[in-house]
Amino acid sequence: MNSNPKETKDINTINTIGCTDTGDNNRESDKDEGSKKIGVFICKCGGNISDFVDVERVRQAVSQEEGVDIAKVNMFSCSDSAQEEMIGKIRDSGLDAIVIASCSPKLHLQTFRGMAKRAGLNPYQYVQVNIREQCSWTHTHDREGATEKAIRLVRAGIKNAAMSRPLAPIEIETEPCVAVIGGGIGGMRAAISLAEMGLKVYLIEREARLGGMVRDKDALFPSFEDGQRLIQALSERINALSNITVFYNAEVVEKQGTVGKFLLTVEITGDRSSDDIKKERLTLKAGAIIVCTGAKSYTPSEDEFSYSHPRVITIEEYLGLLRQTKARGDGRLIVEGRPVTSIAYIYCVGVPKNECSRYCCSLGVFSAIRAKKLFKDISQYHLYREMRTYGSYEALYQRALSNNDIFIKCPKKSLPQLIPKGNAVTIITKDLLTHKEEIEIEADLVVLITGMVPAENNGLEDALKLPIGKNGFYNEIHPKLRPVETVIDGLFIAGCAQSPKNAKETVESALAASSKAASLLLGRKVALEPFVAEVIGDKCDGCGLCISSCPYEAITIDDDKGMAVVNEGLCKGEGACVPVCPNEAIQLRGFEHDKIKAMIRALIKMGE
Repeated sequence: MNSNPKETKDINTINTIGCTDTGDNNRESDKDEGSKKIGVFICKCGGNISDFVDVERVRQAVSQEEGVDIAKVNMFSCSDSAQEEMIGKIRDSGLDAIVIASCSPKLHLQTFRGMAKRAGLNPYQYVQVNIREQCSWTHTHDREGATEKAIRLVRAGIKNAAMSRPLAPIEIETEPCVAVIGGGIGGMRAAISLAEMGLKVYLIEREARLGGMVRDKDALFPSFEDGQRLIQALSERINALSNITVFYNAEVVEKQGTVGKFLLTVEITGDRSSDDIKKERLTLKAGAIIVCTGAKSYTPSEDEFSYSHPRVITIEEYLGLLRQTKARGDGRLIVEGRPVTSIAYIYCVGVPKNECSRYCCSLGVFSAIRAKKLFKDISQYHLYREMRTYGSYEALYQRALSNNDIFIKCPKKSLPQLIPKGNAVTIITKDLLTHKEEIEIEADLVVLITGMVPAENNGLEDALKLPIGKNGFYNEIHPKLRPVETVIDGLFIAGCAQSPKNAKETVESALAASSKAASLLLGRKVALEPFVAEVIGDKCDGCGLCISSCPYEAITIDDDKGMAVVNEGLCKGEGACVPVCPNEAIQLRGFEHDKIKAMIRALIKMGE
């Protein structure tokens, strides 16, 4: 990123449609506040709202507000029939703005914007007021209070609509190229998908080989597919696509620009095993970025479950041992020169008590099934807190049961104790399935089923400003509605960089991210929300306080004009710059100072 806040690169320049341009809409509505005709539509949401909010009383109260031409109650405002009725009202009454009091805008913001546009109204002169999550669902015990709160919120929404101005999205021309960071199975599959859609791809891998955690696996669950062969096949597909460029031993160390026009600085290191390490830097242009940097398996400390003992190993070490045994082909599992006849698997190692690493239960049970195929007479014990072989992986659990594996449910607050004894390990634990009876198990080998933890990518996180969740993994906007998008437009996350996943889930996530990136870039232009910071020139004295408050480095100082300027492509409209300005010289478009103050006055207005 640019270390000089006063310098503006060409990469940051954007094309912006004028903020009063209504595009294809039939009617502009930039009238004065008092002359606007406003329609208010209040939703019952079945009974979700009307069971706890008196919607008719809300309608009556707000129908008298200045500028309100129509106030109507709908059963389901999002239904096709209700939308068509509202379109008719907008057209017939010549409404200049509308307020819809219903559910969270996270659900139907785009629905109602599209409806407003079809009616010939500027979509940014529709205001949504949330009286479901913020009123009816929050105050189920207080119908009177919920109704009064709904009235006040709708009043504020009416004032918002009255003072709204027609806006249009910020339009940016895009670079038809995607930088995929991380060359594991997710990054490889994302790169292939993007290249096959006609986009140029830079695949940036910090190791000397592609494949990540899958590269050395000889069997993936539940299909027993050879991971080594899978990675080889993907590598051949990548080599056959001329629009994919792979950078090995490479890391992204700097980012400039914005969605559609990112500028990445990549540092390439030579042979890391050599004392004479040579570094090369190059600059790449990309319209979007997909982060597939993966994760790593937890490594226990030496005294954790007696991990320092040679007969206590992690699941990753165990998989390597099975691979060696399979290659040897003698049908025996050998540890320290002695055959193994009993194995104990201890689950949730390294996983916080109130969290779950998801994939490791299925991996542990799958590994036990593999062992049973290789070594017919082996005895196996599974010591777990909760067994979560979710979805179709339940079949793995059932198969392990049919193999006569023994499953022991341990107390969450009382971990199994391991006591090494010669060539074996004694495990003492309580079994909740037998009324907390204390039992002892003697095992020739103990396998610690370790969870997945975030990979160390401090340099990348600093360069990209990656959002990090409470668990240390990269954070998406919404796990269901926007599962691979981040708060930074054009920056996507996928695979185990985001959360623990198995290989199948990683690929699915990577394909979702590549689809999102392609949808941005194939049209060669991207539209961003117009709700960005804007500087009021005659009030700004160029003090620069807003620069240090902006987490996205979207504000610089124009030395010639002596005032702050906003890069609209970088600005996220989160508003940290607004309260720090002593002169009120910066505000958010669509949430101007005068409008916010008017909405507050409407909220505290007394009487109905």
